[in-house]
Amino acid sequence: MGTSVLSLRMDGELLERLRLHAAKRGMSVQDYVVRTLIRDDFDERFQAAVEETEKFYGVN
Repeated sequence: MGTSVLSLRMDGELLERLRLHAAKRGMSVQDYVVRTLIRDDFDERFQAAVEETEKFYGVN
């Protein structure tokens, strides 16, 4: 799996907040943003799987 570049434009206040959150975790802003996106993507896919399972078993 290769990598691609994503460029974002954000205001200074948001970037500073991201820097603080990343620093608390000992991460770069780039790594922090990527991990956050991956986590959100997983949460969405997991929720969809739960809903499909509930439909299959007829759980309301």
